[in-house]
Amino acid sequence: MNCDASESALEVRIDRLESLDEIRQLAAKYSLSLDMRDLDAHVNLFAPDIRVSRDKIGRSHLKRWLDDTLRQQFTGTSHHIGNHIIEFTDFDHAHGVVYSKNEHETPRDDGGIDWVIMQMLYWDSYERIDGRWYFRRRLPCYWYASDLNKPPVGPRKIRWPDRDNYDGAFHDLWPSWKAFWDNPPESDLPEVSDPSPIDAFLKTMRRGAADPSIKVR
Repeated sequence: MNCDASESALEVRIDRLESLDEIRQLAAKYSLSLDMRDLDAHVNLFAPDIRVSRDKIGRSHLKRWLDDTLRQQFTGTSHHIGNHIIEFTDFDHAHGVVYSKNEHETPRDDGGIDWVIMQMLYWDSYERIDGRWYFRRRLPCYWYASDLNKPPVGPRKIRWPDRDNYDGAFHDLWPSWKAFWDNPPESDLPEVSDPSPIDAFLKTMRRGAADPSIKVR
């Protein structure tokens, strides 16, 4: 085997392992910096030209939006990240899915306080810029958010105090969810498709659809 080719292949594999670890650290750092309200540490996890709205770009605008949101809606928060799947588009771009179970101390308009628990996942896009990985965007998809003492059974599981209830998008990214309920098995031994390629699990589950995008307002 050519030594140069072997060394090159090894460097690529090491880079991939280091990238995976750095991206996983992004998600962990996101939770800690958000919960501890270190907004400078938080916004520096995002690309410098992060788009915040249709006409606002940059970390300063993201910090302004976060500061307003956190002061108005939450006394405290705790984000517990779980399953994390990462797939690479190319050497400097990747996407992933991260589960998150969250708790929020949330004041009500009447002066009371609710303890809102939430189950969600993020669809992330990551980009390496000048040798470091950053969030390019995060798309939050919620299953439920409800007061701890009020289980979110039934429809419209997103139930924040003093707001209308609504449905989350937890299952919307995955065509398998609707297909499962629409197509009960016709035999006792259903067929099984071939396994997805090792770096295309999310793409396969998305049935080849493009990465979902965030609606910019």
